[in-house]
Amino acid sequence: MQSVVDETIALYQWLAWVAEQLYGDDARGASRRWTLRRLLRDGPLTVPALARVRAVRRQSLQPLVEALVRDGLVELVDNPAHARSPLVQLTPRGAHLVERLDRIDGAVLRSVARGIPEDDLRTTASTLGTLRAAFATKMRWRPAATAAREQGS
Repeated sequence: MQSVVDETIALYQWLAWVAEQLYGDDARGASRRWTLRRLLRDGPLTVPALARVRAVRRQSLQPLVEALVRDGLVELVDNPAHARSPLVQLTPRGAHLVERLDRIDGAVLRSVARGIPEDDLRTTASTLGTLRAAFATKMRWRPAATAAREQGS
């Protein structure tokens, strides 16, 4: 398990570096790209809804959304379901940016995947999804962390 975690962290760091080389300033930062992509795929969402999907606090996502508004990539629109929580939606410029990112990703990922059997990629994706879901279940890892900390005291 530790080797899987170590490789996942190493891959994440490598992908972050590659992304900075690929996308340019408009798409700087993984959180920024994730938010734009989520809005294209899911449609307009409130900041709290985006935060829930990402498993972060609303307060930590709010400054990012405000920056995206300033950059003209998203806009806040009235929310018929909640007067005080507007919907965040992509602007045409934001949608165009995500489409450009997806085109770049498609070309790069096809190139990198050459020679890796599709079954291996499916198994890896499935295993990582299962592992992520296991970590999302706090009841599974919190007691283990608490016990480990108490043993070290």
